[in-house]
Order: sequence, then structure tokens, then C-alpha cells
Amino acid sequence: MKSRFYIFSIVFVCFCSGVVSTNGQVNVTQFHNHPSRDGLYVDSAFTQSAAANLTRDLNFDGTIVGNVYAQPLYIEDGPGGRAMVIVATESNNVYALDAVDGSVIWERNVGPAVSADDLICTKFDPMGITGTPVVDLTSRALFLDAMITPDDGTTKKHLIFSLSVDTGDINQGWPVDVEATASYNGINFTAVIQ
Repeated sequence: MKSRFYIFSIVFVCFCSGVVSTNGQVNVTQFHNHPSRDGLYVDSAFTQSAAANLTRDLNFDGTIVGNVYAQPLYIEDGPGGRAMVIVATESNNVYALDAVDGSVIWERNVGPAVSADDLICTKFDPMGITGTPVVDLTSRALFLDAMITPDDGTTKKHLIFSLSVDTGDINQGWPVDVEATASYNGINFTAVIQ
């Protein structure tokens, strides 16, 4: 299934071309771009009068494969100095898109997503990357959780991946199997249930 990234592209591209270019840009490296993840994000340049002049950029494509539930992220200084948008999908596809025209800079599939038929309870079909990734700019690493099935539905795993922001390659030592490593007070994480 191909998804068009219309709402995001309208807001993001218009914001970038109308406001950000004159007032400097801001990396968006995590959910709601705030350490508390409370949604409080104020950009003093984004005023009602500045928003009045925004228009949709019809040249922004942004075509990707898979449904998007995770918040897209924005990195000013991507590969070759290009600004980019990072998008993760339920099909376990991760994309770095050029922030100006939506063309694909790199893409990575981190494994087969799990069909809703193979899960006890979910509204996502398939279920792959649901949560918003996080970028560590210092190490140029993108971290994300993906639900995968290495054997077409029998085994389900939550794997934490670290990808290079610049190439999309999986960083050395990753992924980490959450079920094999996560426990609290004697209770182990079980990917099929949790």
C-alpha cells in the first residue's frame, strides 16, 4: 500500500519554506521535540501572521510504502548537508526523505512486519514500527523499536535497532532483542503479549 504524506508535507514543507528559512531551522529528534514528550513545543517564529503566507508545495512528493503512526523527525544537516525528514512505517520501512522535494535519500526495511492475524490483539495490520524513533545527533544514530516476525508469523520479536542517520545502515552491535534482555522485578518482557 502506498501512502501519501499529505498532511505532514503541507505543514512541514510550508513551515520550512515560509518561516524556517528566514529564522533558522530546528532539528526534531524525538516525539513532540521535547524531552518530557508533553507536546509543548513553541517556536517564536511560527506566528499567526507568518502562517497566513504559507502555501502547499506541490513539488514535494514524499511517496512511501506503509502506514505511518510514528511522528516524522527532521534533521537539518543530513547526508551531503541536505535537510531530511525521517519516516518510519508499520511495514518496518524507514525512510530518509529530502525535506525540500520528498525524494528518497535512503531507505531501510528492518524485517518482516507481523500480520494482525498472528497477534492476540491489535488495530494495526501489519504491526511494525509504531512508536516514534529517536535521533542522537552526536553519534548520528537513529533508534527505533520494530515488531518483526523472522518466520512468517510463528515467532514475534520486538527488536531495538540503531541505524546510521547518514546511510540507513544498521549500526554495529544492533539490533537488540527486547524479550531476551528485558525484565523487571522477575517479570520478563514477552513480545507476543506486550
